[in-house]
Amino acid sequence: MTAQLLENKQKYKSYPSRRILLIEDNDMNRMLLSDYLAYFNYDVIGLPEASEFFSTVEQFKPELILLDLKLPDIDGYSILTQIKQKPKYSEIPVIVVSAFAFKADQDKAMKLGACRYFVKPVNLNELVAAIEEELSRHSN
Repeated sequence: MTAQLLENKQKYKSYPSRRILLIEDNDMNRMLLSDYLAYFNYDVIGLPEASEFFSTVEQFKPELILLDLKLPDIDGYSILTQIKQKPKYSEIPVIVVSAFAFKADQDKAMKLGACRYFVKPVNLNELVAAIEEELSRHSN
């Protein structure tokens, strides 16, 4: 596992730090995912709920958003809808990382504008690969 982690880090080490906003209410999941992404040189801000979402987006200017759908204050579908309705945020790629495993949930998130959907527990190597693909697709 360690060799695979180092091999994957070598793949991405030449990239400059990219900004990712992570909205995840589970403290342990948020901490572990933030640490894992920081290891790959991502600049990550994690939010436990959506209440400060738009002020954080305004200040941090994320290049990608990782979004859980089940949040304590508002569901992720509503956040996704709001993101896609605001022209200045609508181009930010959103990857959903959720425990909702039903196809209907995945279809709904994709129709609302998510570019990818991962079911927890997520394969972190696949997630980093997807993040890199989306960031390269949306780079300026």
